[in-house]
Amino acid sequence: QLQLVESGGGSVQAGGSLRLSCRESGGYFSNYDMGWFRQAPGKEREFVAQISTVGDTTNYGDSVKGRFTISRDNAKNTMYLQMNSLKPEDTAVYYCAAFVGGSWYDRDHYDYWGQGTQVTVSS
Repeated sequence: QLQLVESGGGSVQAGGSLRLSCRESGGYFSNYDMGWFRQAPGKEREFVAQISTVGDTTNYGDSVKGRFTISRDNAKNTMYLQMNSLKPEDTAVYYCAAFVGGSWYDRDHYDYWGQGTQVTVSS
């Protein structure tokens, strides 16, 4: 069973960058497509990005295309989210999860969620 832990969140000014990490400790990381989601206060959990098992296919939500980059290192059981040109509307708790089949943009098709890491972007 996957155990996922996010890190790398923090506070940054608009236009800045952060890199999030999602580390898996259960030993099954390379078997799963993985995804990042985010949830702002009072809003639904939103799809951010998805990556295939070997990293050759990626998908992004419209609001982050061209600014965020998802990647993974299976040797380190870790997935990353490089976030550039951050905006105040990117403020949210960011979660990683494993894709378990269905629609890659749908949070209901992900499992083994991490605890989340807070990202705050000030204007």
